[in-house]
Amino acid sequence: MRKVDLVNNIHQKTGIPKIDVLVTVEALFKEIKDNLKSGENIYVRGFGSFILKKRAAKIGRIVKQNIEVKIPEHHIPAFKPAKEFLQEIKVTKFPDKK
Repeated sequence: MRKVDLVNNIHQKTGIPKIDVLVTVEALFKEIKDNLKSGENIYVRGFGSFILKKRAAKIGRIVKQNIEVKIPEHHIPAFKPAKEFLQEIKVTKFPDKK
């Protein structure tokens, strides 16, 4: 599903104009990004958490040139689903994708 599909689905279920839904979805994504940039995690009860994971410094390698490269410590964004959300997904039957 793409963002446009998400906006269309919300519009169909709620009757809210598409432009208002799009502005709201964009504002939600921006708020998530801004909070993670400032080091704050976001917890949504019953859905999950948007968190920052710390990656330790390590030595990488450029294989073609056989050069070692130092990769500094850094943070990456991650999503950790809530228990309720995981339970709903576990019992759902999905059609086989080929």
